[in-house]
Amino acid sequence: MTGRLLFLFLALTFAAPAFSQQYPARAVRLIVASSPGSGVDIVSRIMAQKLSAGLGQQVVVDNRAGAGANLGAEIAARSPADGYTLLMGTPAHVINVSLYSGLNYDVTRDFAAVSLVSTGQYVVIVHPSVPARTAKELIALGKANPGALAFGSAGPGNSTHLAGELFNSMAGIRMLHVPYKGSGPALVELMSGQLQVMYANITAGLPHIRSQRVRALAVTGPKRTPQAPDLPTVAEAALPGYAVTSFFGVLSPTGTPAGVIAKLNVEIVKAVQSSDVQASLAHEGAEAVGSSPEEFAAYIRAEIPRWTLAVKTAGLQGQVK
Repeated sequence: MTGRLLFLFLALTFAAPAFSQQYPARAVRLIVASSPGSGVDIVSRIMAQKLSAGLGQQVVVDNRAGAGANLGAEIAARSPADGYTLLMGTPAHVINVSLYSGLNYDVTRDFAAVSLVSTGQYVVIVHPSVPARTAKELIALGKANPGALAFGSAGPGNSTHLAGELFNSMAGIRMLHVPYKGSGPALVELMSGQLQVMYANITAGLPHIRSQRVRALAVTGPKRTPQAPDLPTVAEAALPGYAVTSFFGVLSPTGTPAGVIAKLNVEIVKAVQSSDVQASLAHEGAEAVGSSPEEFAAYIRAEIPRWTLAVKTAGLQGQVK
């Protein structure tokens, strides 16, 4: 090894730990590939506020909705791998692997897992004018009026879309799908009566359920949620075997220094497992988790085939360009 190469080797070897120790020296951007008011936006802001205190620098939520959550993911993937741009990963980022025929990023190749933040489920909600108070009654209404009911989603192929398609398929009904650029706009349309049905992330749906601006029929997970214990699951109320769940977790561009990943992980887990954040997330219908980077990476790998099956069931594999 020449003197110059030896110098470069030593510089790189000792610079990485030094950089990690100094991190963060400025504000950190957390990209949320959804609109303000969505479930992922709410959870991200709760976590970001606590994480800002732990890191000693502000964590700024940057909403980049569009292209089925691919816009935000692509921006994050192309960002410098220095820990100053993060992405809040969602089911959309594992669904899109099979939904889109040509992605400009790969969720397992282009991102390093930092920590799983929370898990949750969806809630079947309807406009108060819809004459259905249970999932069974909604199915009966759909069978009596094929194509007359419209359900909104946060975008084509989004988990809120697939939840509805799976419901249609298992119930043997046909409800028109109306995609939006995020769950926020879809919820506004539902509350105005332009839509009849939505499979909303429970974090985004609960405030409107509590204000009685929408009516909740059931939750989509394998078990009831403590935030709405009187709501049955879709499986127990009408469709045995039906189950759709959600997750949110922090990702960083591949190549981010290990020391930075480790520091972020410690502070994120500390933030998520704090009593006030747990209470805030529980109030929003999310279950706080916190995990090691390895555990979150394994979680993502397990989610991809599960959602691939849902995309195939809906007949959407590779259908979006």
